[in-house]
Amino acid sequence: MEGRYTHPAIERYAVIAHAQTEQNNPNEWNDKIALAQEMLPLIGRLHRNNDVVVSVFGRLLVGATDIDIIKSHRYARRVTERELPLTQTLPVLRELLEMNLGTASIDIGSLAIGFADSDSDDLSAYLEAELAEIVGTHKKVDPTDVVLYGFGRIGRLLARILISREATYGGVRLRAVVVRKNSDDDLVKRASLLRRDSVHGAFDGTITVDKENDIIWANGTKIQVIYSNSPAEVDYTAFGIHDAIVVDNTGRWRDRAGLSQHLESKGVDRVVLTAPGKGDLLNVVYGINHDKITDDEQIITAASCTTNGITPVLKVLNDAYGVEHGHVETVHSFTNDQNLIDNFHSGSRRGRAAGLNMVLTETGAAKAVSKALPEFEGKLTGNAIRVPTPDVSMAVLNLTLENEVDRDEVNDFLRKVSLHSDLRQQISYIHSPEIVSTDFIGSTHAGVVDGLATIVSGKHLVVYVWYDNEFGYSNQVVRIIEEVAGARPQIYPRRQDATALR
Repeated sequence: MEGRYTHPAIERYAVIAHAQTEQNNPNEWNDKIALAQEMLPLIGRLHRNNDVVVSVFGRLLVGATDIDIIKSHRYARRVTERELPLTQTLPVLRELLEMNLGTASIDIGSLAIGFADSDSDDLSAYLEAELAEIVGTHKKVDPTDVVLYGFGRIGRLLARILISREATYGGVRLRAVVVRKNSDDDLVKRASLLRRDSVHGAFDGTITVDKENDIIWANGTKIQVIYSNSPAEVDYTAFGIHDAIVVDNTGRWRDRAGLSQHLESKGVDRVVLTAPGKGDLLNVVYGINHDKITDDEQIITAASCTTNGITPVLKVLNDAYGVEHGHVETVHSFTNDQNLIDNFHSGSRRGRAAGLNMVLTETGAAKAVSKALPEFEGKLTGNAIRVPTPDVSMAVLNLTLENEVDRDEVNDFLRKVSLHSDLRQQISYIHSPEIVSTDFIGSTHAGVVDGLATIVSGKHLVVYVWYDNEFGYSNQVVRIIEEVAGARPQIYPRRQDATALR
């Protein structure tokens, strides 16, 4: 047991854990359950009293069950090559409760491992040093109002995420949805589509409808449904909405002139577009160039799902190995703009039945990468194949590098980036022979590298990246919304720059 758990603060628990493992104790599972159940109220108190959200190597323990806690500790094998004992994180939780912490997202897995690897034998002192920036800083802030203009696939997922994030962090709150009225029972239909989704499952909570006042109540969040045909004619202040961020997910307007119509409405401060913007608009891929957002930028675009899926991976590969040129081929799930059966369509090939065909089409994602990463200007080409699946897509990055690389080296680098870097929310990594597209439905990452599919031949590198083109992208959009609102949670321990992990 020497060298595995070396600090007095966790020694007693380590002895128990070691005994359970070595003697194959039949009660080991029950002991884990007991420890997890002891952790649950501690996690709840940190959230209620300090607005602190707890995670284990990026796996949030928000509304977690005892099983979720155990699974998150098993996930640590990707980091430590062994399961992280709950006995190692429980003391960390107890110490956190004794500290007057400000709002933050705290990874107790990373803290526990960091303490075990440190020279300190005082857990309290170690945590005080690691979390010095947020000790004694807790204060309540008024959340920023958010309005969804449009309520389609992305709009409804944004609503789900925003409702959850408000309960978790409180920095932004969904106040209204603006749509065109399509029928007398429009409100009921909108609520029903929010409640049930054929791809993403049922809404996690309760939804009720106030027909008289055009309100959808979702987990206690009051969502005012506003019927309007023009982005410039809504008086949001009449509904108590002020300085709002309007998220346009209709795709009707993609240039400054069209999107500026939102700014003519009373109560609007900023606009975020859930599509690639045209002209001089700032196209943002969160994690890559969100630092370019300033108070002067009133209109920001969140690029496309594919651009978000590939740009973070391309950045770290270019920083580490140098990309001379490449081709991006996306295998993309069908979308609403395609026809269900053969019919006229203004776009080439998109008129053919989406559920029966692979449809070759164009994508601007490869060129759009250079809007977030100027160093890729002129280096990438791209195409897309639409396939008969409703969600989750794949990008094949076919790259020529400046120098020869080794497959295991590249995979190990991308794995470390997914675990330890400041792009951990954007890049995930998986190494499984049984993974298929449906396994990534609900992924919150911009993209997930499939390590088993990586191909290397000298300077030639092929990397396969899965991405939930609906939910993963929507999470990237929400990160931009929170950045614009100044409501992004601080994450501790601080993550490393990806280039330092090579």
